[in-house]
Amino acid sequence: MEEINSQWLPHLSNEIVSDAHGNLLDAYAVSLEGWRRGLTLRWHVKDSEKFSEMKTWFVDKPGQLFSLSSKEKTHYFFRTRGDKVTNEAVEIGKDKEKTKIAMKKAGVPVPEGKQFTEEATDESIIQYASSIGYPVVLKPTDGSFGRGVISNITSAGELEHSISYLRTELNNSNVILERYIPGNEYRIYVVGNQVAGAINRIPPNIIGDGINSIKALIELKNEERDLNPRLVSCPIQTNQETLDFIGRYGYTLDTVPEKEELIYLSNKSNISLGGDPVDVLDELPMEIKNTAVNALQAVPGLTHGAVDIIMHENKAIEEAGFVIELNPTAQIGAILYPMKGKPRDIPAAIMDFYFPETIHMQYDKTKTYFDFHDVLDPLQSRDASTTTVTPSPLGKLYAKKYIVSGSVQDIGYHRGLRKQAFERYLHGFVMNLENGDIEVVVASTDPVMIDDFKNALWEDEERAHVIEVQESNYEEPIKVGFEIKADLKTQIAELKLFKQELEVTEYQMKKAEVERRKYYESVSWRATKPIRSIGALFKKFK
Repeated sequence: MEEINSQWLPHLSNEIVSDAHGNLLDAYAVSLEGWRRGLTLRWHVKDSEKFSEMKTWFVDKPGQLFSLSSKEKTHYFFRTRGDKVTNEAVEIGKDKEKTKIAMKKAGVPVPEGKQFTEEATDESIIQYASSIGYPVVLKPTDGSFGRGVISNITSAGELEHSISYLRTELNNSNVILERYIPGNEYRIYVVGNQVAGAINRIPPNIIGDGINSIKALIELKNEERDLNPRLVSCPIQTNQETLDFIGRYGYTLDTVPEKEELIYLSNKSNISLGGDPVDVLDELPMEIKNTAVNALQAVPGLTHGAVDIIMHENKAIEEAGFVIELNPTAQIGAILYPMKGKPRDIPAAIMDFYFPETIHMQYDKTKTYFDFHDVLDPLQSRDASTTTVTPSPLGKLYAKKYIVSGSVQDIGYHRGLRKQAFERYLHGFVMNLENGDIEVVVASTDPVMIDDFKNALWEDEERAHVIEVQESNYEEPIKVGFEIKADLKTQIAELKLFKQELEVTEYQMKKAEVERRKYYESVSWRATKPIRSIGALFKKFK
């Protein structure tokens, strides 16, 4: 079985991004970079005043819109796209035909092709295909994530069936027909006039071992993809399209491929559809990099984004590469977490572009991160339209771990420790251990406050009897704030205590549920099934 890369950027480790998989990953990674540089980070919902001006940026789900501010300026972001990308550029980028016109005008090589509106007949499309020659590609004008793209169509009959599929079943009346370009496909991320990252996007595939069936090999590869913060949200699919594709080559899901036999499962290379991202930045020809930069700059106001390029397999072709798409709001997870090769720090490149004054800042960005669920909860419950993240500690961060022995697992004692930590501006957590001890971690840029906190471990004689405290340095990343990481028994006890102290509101119940989920995810973010089952217990105490 092919080994999948797991060497990520240390400041974007699996633990740090565990709360931000799927469509939250990009925004979290970019915002985290700015926040660690001392910029003020705020998260917004779509009806926040500034974002209301940006009509093309509307999204319903919190976690996509944020702003970063220095003392002098504020920039607004939607996922990876900042406000230096104009709305006009976004409108062009969303329309494949307008994008192609802009690039052709700038002399950027693009596949020969033509857009057909809903008024165009199927016959006129087929006639045009004959004029440019097969094979061809058919795709919707405003498609994304590879949806509806049908490539390597080799005959008029196949094209007629594809047109019917797009226009009837997928309801995409406006289509583009282009000459099919055989070769490797690359996604290149450009910031300003520099290429910051590049991956070769390989269509979904498996490699035979002589033992397992294609179905089993897909399952095994998806298990490995689950370990990747980006690929976990885009497993290889085994739908009818997959069955039809492998069927063309005489395979079924029950076929057992020979050892080392490579089998493609689709001709679409999109990562969201199960494609493999492989880093190629260092070996990518300069001509291809220049083509990517020129393509992006062909659209006025498109200051950063992704360029999709196919390098023709025929080396005799004059053009270095054909640009097939521009993406102003590109996902960067595949570049941050490639299956093979080096991860590339796209968030740092974006922050350098928007806040160049922070480029040479001295800070250790491997040490701190913020809790994404806590930040988004007030937005999701509509209790607020904007939330501000606790500032990141700047300067050298000191951290200590204390193992406290005795009668120390009372939730009241833990809440007292949290209060003591807040009073000293310390970050960290307290967590029960199975042997009856507790683990307490505190961090600060002031080592004096950490040492002073040690005294607080002994002070609460009413709710704890401390026998021994063992001290050691702590080197793992620290989440800002102070968290009580309790086991299920203690969580229930704390919930009962909440009920005794105040009338539990719906918002507070959601907070308790989020805190409980955070704890289990910090142990293993993959354990989603146990997390969902725990939620049922809380309903008993409402």
